[in-house]
Amino acid sequence: MRFAPSTSLPSTIAWIAAIGIAAGCSATRASSSSIEGAGGEGPSSSATGGGGTSDTSSGSGLDLDGGTTGDASSPSGPAEVFAESSSTLYKLNPDTKSVTVVGDFSGCSSVIDIAVDKDGKMFGATFDGLYAIDRTTAKCTPIASGSYPNSLSLVPKGTVDPNDEALVGYVDSTYVRIDKVTGEITNIGSLGNNGYISSGDIVSVIGGGTYLTVKGNGCGDCLVQVNPATGSITKMLGPLGHGSVFGLAYWGGVAFGFDDAGELFAIDLASLQTTNISTPGAPNDLSFWGAGSTTAAPVTPK
Repeated sequence: MRFAPSTSLPSTIAWIAAIGIAAGCSATRASSSSIEGAGGEGPSSSATGGGGTSDTSSGSGLDLDGGTTGDASSPSGPAEVFAESSSTLYKLNPDTKSVTVVGDFSGCSSVIDIAVDKDGKMFGATFDGLYAIDRTTAKCTPIASGSYPNSLSLVPKGTVDPNDEALVGYVDSTYVRIDKVTGEITNIGSLGNNGYISSGDIVSVIGGGTYLTVKGNGCGDCLVQVNPATGSITKMLGPLGHGSVFGLAYWGGVAFGFDDAGELFAIDLASLQTTNISTPGAPNDLSFWGAGSTTAAPVTPK
């Protein structure tokens, strides 16, 4: 759960990051035999390890790394991923590791998560509604009223929808689709009967995989890879060494975590080593409630 909104933050800040290596943690295996652990193998051919394989059972050329085979593209815009507190939108340059404030949200409040499509269009959920958000100004435009998941992402065309990027999220272990026009929520899958539930955020990238933070079975938080078509866990990557990782983003083959304590860190998806990114000058009460990055983010380092 997200907590009550913090006090207002400065409208403009620029942070130059200083990198420090966090204590690494080894990957653990999931308790369910249908999930592939680090270096392990699950019984199902559609539950893939790092890098993923095509799901040939459907004959559709579905790539479990995200999207239909061959649809990966390079982003045309600047290097950027986004994170937010309850009241303020932030932007991280994943190349320089500098963080700036986009602005305070206007037209919405208590934003619990954001998601960004391949064209840079941003969506956000609050405790009482779904919004379109201008990623350059933090202005919110209402789409629908209601209760929405606090873990949101777009998933590439060819996963949930053959013709469009779908807005998805998790309510505990249930995987849902959210209509981007009407806000209607439809159940489409689950994490599986394995004792895990979503703990904060999901991120999906064309050709780069779909990742989720989870808790349960002693995890708090762990990172897993999921099938973006069904929402099921395909691989347990292991513990992150951070709790309440409410924000997850991706750029250049690296994931970025944002937690409730206001900490920002890079995640090596091969080793699960985390690298803390310091934020000098950040407010003492900073708490990240969500994050997002374009589904067209590059999958290889610059």
